[in-house]
Amino acid sequence: MSVGGAAYRRSSRHRKAVVEQFEIFMGFLAFWGLILLGLTVWLEVTGQFALGWALGLLAVVLAMVGIWALRLKVLRGERDENKD
Repeated sequence: MSVGGAAYRRSSRHRKAVVEQFEIFMGFLAFWGLILLGLTVWLEVTGQFALGWALGLLAVVLAMVGIWALRLKVLRGERDENKD
């Protein structure tokens, strides 16, 4: 079973290592995103102030979107290099 799709499988060893680092960082952010989501929901349910935690969650989600876009750009760069 292969991981990462066709663009990942065609990539060089160095590019695969970079993509794997992105995925590790995304996993780290996803873990903290789940923690912040649970904490924000708990604070909202109990009627406490949760705006700061919700903004932190937003920052984590935006960081994940940015990392995902950068990961795709790195994978597409390999395809563009092969055209030259």
